[in-house]
Amino acid sequence: MPAYIHAPTVSVLARPAFSEPPHLGVQWIGDSTDGERLAEFAGRLCYMSQRNPAGRSTRDYLENIKKQGHGSVLEHANWSLLFEGVSRSLTHELVRHRAGFAYSQLSQRYVDESEASFVVPPAIIGDTMLETAWREQMEGAQRSYVSLVEQLMGRYAWVADKVHRRKMAREAARGVLPNSTETKIVATGNARAWRTMLELRASEGAELEIRRLAVAVLRSLVIEAPALFSDFELYTAADRAEAARVMYHKV
Repeated sequence: MPAYIHAPTVSVLARPAFSEPPHLGVQWIGDSTDGERLAEFAGRLCYMSQRNPAGRSTRDYLENIKKQGHGSVLEHANWSLLFEGVSRSLTHELVRHRAGFAYSQLSQRYVDESEASFVVPPAIIGDTMLETAWREQMEGAQRSYVSLVEQLMGRYAWVADKVHRRKMAREAARGVLPNSTETKIVATGNARAWRTMLELRASEGAELEIRRLAVAVLRSLVIEAPALFSDFELYTAADRAEAARVMYHKV
């Protein structure tokens, strides 16, 4: 029996590491993370204001950056996140965010999906009849996949390289797998790109599964760099699912 997934997992793989040049030292005020300091340093370099004439803390400085819409300095800080427990339907939407992002996703040509997991659509969670009917469809699709791979391995028996033969069989059989098939993807983006993705995908109008992921991403990035994402507000939307709205649009 396949495994059924009801929520995504977000893991931080990489974060900014800031090394301050001694000859351009900034007068830092207040607590901050490397990603926040990198953005502030880049902004201050533009005006050579390292001595911090206004006496602003890092978080006050970045709040003003967001307010003024000077988002270019946020592009220096990058985070790499691993998403697991997400459907291929979700990643088809996610990879539409191109500017400022890089992606690496699990390959169904090489990876055996005979024991694939499936992501339960949020809209049917809690409805026993709907979820039972949906599970039957998933299990039927997986049986079809396994059967096709076996038959295709026989059809391509003349291919001497067994690894290539398996790839040929799996790439043909994967067509019967549904969009709910679980996948894993690494997404790297700069702070400005993540803000744009969150503004669109954590909003009340976003599809429920990607909205759920965006809310989880927001929670992770607020821990990583509070000053860069502090203007996002989580709330319960009219459809009773979590959503987020942002104060400073399209920074």
